[in-house]
Amino acid sequence: MSSVTIRVDSDTKAQAAAIAEELGTDLSAATRMFYKQMIREQGIPVSLHLTDVPNEETRASIQEGRSILASDTPGKQSSEELFDSLGI
Repeated sequence: MSSVTIRVDSDTKAQAAAIAEELGTDLSAATRMFYKQMIREQGIPVSLHLTDVPNEETRASIQEGRSILASDTPGKQSSEELFDSLGI
């Protein structure tokens, strides 16, 4: 077994550790995964992303929903009433 020491600023380490933890791992395991993936792909591996991070369209929809909830606009009493209001 060999050890690897890297230098990174505290903020970068904290942010990376939080993402690794959310993905169910730690920085040591994430680094080992990175090295293994480099070997497998013979290059720099593709980034991992959290799947629940909303995209721009989803963020806009969330904001629209919050605006509707915060307004005094009355809601619909049935699915038929909702569909009628949408022209469906």
